[in-house]
Amino acid sequence: MNGHESKPADDGRILEVRGLTKHFPITAGFLRRVVGHVRAVDDVNLYVKAGETLSLVGESGSGKTTLGRMIVRAIEPTSGEIILKLDDSTRVDLAKLQGEELRAVRRHFHMIFQDPSASLNPRMRVRDIVMEPLLYNNIAKGDDALELVRETLKLVGLQEQHLNRYPHAFSGGQRQRIGIARSLVCHPELIVCDESVSALDVSIQAQILNLLKDLQKGIGGVGLSYLFIAHDLAVVEHISDRVAVMYVGKVVEVAETKALFTKPLMPYTEALLSSVPIPDPERKAGRIILKGEVPNPANPPSGCYFHPRCPYATERCAQEAPPLREIVPGRFAACHYAETLDLKGMLRLHPPETAAAPV
Repeated sequence: MNGHESKPADDGRILEVRGLTKHFPITAGFLRRVVGHVRAVDDVNLYVKAGETLSLVGESGSGKTTLGRMIVRAIEPTSGEIILKLDDSTRVDLAKLQGEELRAVRRHFHMIFQDPSASLNPRMRVRDIVMEPLLYNNIAKGDDALELVRETLKLVGLQEQHLNRYPHAFSGGQRQRIGIARSLVCHPELIVCDESVSALDVSIQAQILNLLKDLQKGIGGVGLSYLFIAHDLAVVEHISDRVAVMYVGKVVEVAETKALFTKPLMPYTEALLSSVPIPDPERKAGRIILKGEVPNPANPPSGCYFHPRCPYATERCAQEAPPLREIVPGRFAACHYAETLDLKGMLRLHPPETAAAPV
């Protein structure tokens, strides 16, 4: 298989993205000539270890969903590598695969979409929706497939009596459980969650998040690995092992969750954390209001993309683009002054050790 590659040592990474880029062409005129490109994702590097959750956060339009859809090959990448470790320990570059080669490895990764109503076929019964990946990937059919469907529905909190119902007969939370069951039924190594709880009520969000965490601990020994795309930082703090922050198509900071929320290294991350509401009328908000607008990804500014809005920017920031570099072990930031800035983390009603987790 052309996309396969070998790696001498197992460093625990189940997914590694190298230089991943997606540029959408801008056309104009009667002949639809290409006059520019929208840099939706611009030279992204990141990895996910087996059994962990890496969250992607950032403002709308930062490229989070485009990146997630490229990883599951719902969108064709412009360039870069998407290295996925399969269950037999071989590694495959998904970006190079086409046709039957890509189809042969699709069972190893899946995506849970934001809107459960839009992602489920209203003309199909639950049994057929969940069974479809089994048939597509030639994993099981007939009674064997039906038994796997029953087991998976039970795993996500649904009953056998739900098998023959249609999606419209369920609540939003139940429909999302159906979507999760469809993603789980082939026991993939990696699941990309694209805003998978943002359309749900807060109480249902907590149930789905705890379900995802429980499934991560109990499937296949090592457990599931998640790339979790979200904009709700409270949700991200609860579910993530590490967090990657995106801005105008680029990853600008990566760190373990507690470290990032306590002391960010990138000014954009500090501004994001300051926007999290604190339910205390006596406490001053302390929100950082950024000047200007998010840059146009078709015509980004020179140097650091964030410098027109950054309160700490200097002339160097306008001229020289900072690379994403390791500041301290395990912490990466794209900022010239990451070592010297004293940035604030997220305000809290309770210290991290005693903060109540969703139930």
